[in-house]
Amino acid sequence: MSKYYLPAIIEGYSQGNFLMADDEDSGLQWYSSSEHALIPLDDRFRYPTSLQRVINQHRFAVRINGDFQAVVKGCADRDTTWISGELQEIYWELNQAGWAYSFETWQGNELAGGILGIAIGGAFIGESMFFNIPEGSKVAMVQLVNHLRQQKFSLFDAQMTNPHLERFGAYTIDTQAYQELLATAIKQTCKFNL
Repeated sequence: MSKYYLPAIIEGYSQGNFLMADDEDSGLQWYSSSEHALIPLDDRFRYPTSLQRVINQHRFAVRINGDFQAVVKGCADRDTTWISGELQEIYWELNQAGWAYSFETWQGNELAGGILGIAIGGAFIGESMFFNIPEGSKVAMVQLVNHLRQQKFSLFDAQMTNPHLERFGAYTIDTQAYQELLATAIKQTCKFNL
């Protein structure tokens, strides 16, 4: 029996909120933002031509949930992390229940990078990303966008933007516009996993 009430957690994300810990040792809190960063799933998505060359070399294989817990640990492995041990447990339970996924790149038997997220209807809510091998997470981002397009997702929520995500065309919208997009997206019947 889960010690977390997963429907309430999914409901929180469905309303545009997200769980975070202030640090490894603090309790979890729900947060919301006045702006939300989105990764475009249309022709506004872009990336450097140097990255296309890496993709064309087929150096990385893509897997979904190949090693979910390793991706969560990789995302949490920072000097200051908001992915506490408790949140790692929640992600694992959400994964087991079919809500949370890791989208990974592999080089041979080595996990190169990955993106952690929650899929609700046609919304993919990106929680974090990391890499062990240079370009691993960047290739994962490009391949994830391709995957979301193929599966007819309409929203890729990156929550907060940064210069790295802006290189892929990330942009911000206000809460009202985001709530409208989210409400439409979560009503879709998309499958994240193949």
